[in-house]
Amino acid sequence: MNQSPLTHPKADDTSLQSNRELRSGLSAWLTKIIYPIGNYLVIPGFFREIEIIGREYIPHTGAVILAPTHRARWDPLLIPYAVGPYVTGRSSRYMVSSDEMTGVQGWFVRRLGGFAVDTNKPSISSIRHSVELLHQGEMLTIFPEGNIFRDGTLHPLKKGLARIAMQAEALKPGLDLKIIPISFNYEHPEPKFRDRVSIQICKPLQVQAYQQFSTKVGAEKLHQDLTRSLENSIKL
Repeated sequence: MNQSPLTHPKADDTSLQSNRELRSGLSAWLTKIIYPIGNYLVIPGFFREIEIIGREYIPHTGAVILAPTHRARWDPLLIPYAVGPYVTGRSSRYMVSSDEMTGVQGWFVRRLGGFAVDTNKPSISSIRHSVELLHQGEMLTIFPEGNIFRDGTLHPLKKGLARIAMQAEALKPGLDLKIIPISFNYEHPEPKFRDRVSIQICKPLQVQAYQQFSTKVGAEKLHQDLTRSLENSIKL
């Protein structure tokens, strides 16, 4: 059997040490301030119209990976608005590019559920932490394109999301992990004041259905289906 990066014995000590540095959480006092401001003032104040399609696909409990396209810096703010505490009663954790985790911004992101990852070469600790969050029944947001793209087309997805999902389900059979593709469609490539935005939430991909294949084959099939779902949502 091939060893996964989650169980590689030589990486154990450094992984656990890095994992302590990757602690992610939600600050109770900060979320009580930020969520209402974003939900009732910032988002509806900036956008003229916000269309949200497919909210019924978001489960209120259980392990979930949200897999959105990345079109603007507004995306992480619109996720709580579309599927967050005032809709599902739950908050998402975020896998965030390490270069976005510095300074004041990093301070806020870490206290609002974010943790750093090198998008080009994810560390064992970031993979392990993602799996731990899913095993705790959390909702985790991973932008599979890795960066912001404003040209209106889907760019090649990073394969780490599918691998994390397959590992999480394999290590905890019956987890019933779901991946939910989401696409953001803004009126302008760089959203302007009083623009319209459409958020398309797609039918979940059931990770358990891919466990019948080997980890490598299942992850590739899951990656392809996620790509296809996001491509179709962009065309809507």
